Amino acid sequence: MAFPDDILTRDEEVVLHLHPHWVSLIVPALWTVAAMLFAVFGVFFAPGGFVQKPIQYLVLLVALGAIAYLGVLPWLRQLTTHYVVTSQRLVIREGLVTRVGRDIPLAWLGAATIQQSLFERAVGSGRLVIETTGRGRVVLSCVPHIERVQENLAELAAPYQARGRTDYPNGDY
Repeated sequence: MAFPDDILTRDEEVVLHLHPHWVSLIVPALWTVAAMLFAVFGVFFAPGGFVQKPIQYLVLLVALGAIAYLGVLPWLRQLTTHYVVTSQRLVIREGLVTRVGRDIPLAWLGAATIQQSLFERAVGSGRLVIETTGRGRVVLSCVPHIERVQENLAELAAPYQARGRTDYPNGDY
C-alpha cells in the first residue's frame, strides 16, 4: 500500500519515506522454512493405511496456516508500515486492515535517540526513541538508515527548538 500523498499540506515536502528494515523479516522467513520442512516431513512420513490421506491433508493445512500467519502476515505488515519524515512532521502509518496513524509535528520533538545492537549496527538498522515535549514518547523498531533518520529529524526540528515554539510557522496545525 502506497503512502497517501494527499495528507500533505500545500507547502509540505517528503524528506524521507521508509518502511521497517528488511531485517525484521528474518524471523518470519525462518518460520516459513520451518513450516515447509514440517509439511514435507509430515506428508512423506505420515503413517500408512486409511488415515494417511487425512493426516497429510491436516499437515498441509497446518503448514499453510503457519506460513500465512508467521510468514506472509509479517511481510504484509512490513509493506504497510510507513515512517515518513516531512518538512513539518513525522508521519507514522501502520496496519493492514485496521490503520493506525500518528503525526508528530517537528515542533514537538524533544530528542531522538537511537538504540542499536551489534547486529543492527552491521546492517544499518535500529530503534528510534522519540521524546516529544510533554506528549510522551514514541518507539520505532527496525528503522533503516537509523543515523540518517536521526540527523534529518535533528536538522528539521532545529528551527523550532531555536525559537522555542510549539506551533507551525505557517499556522497549518
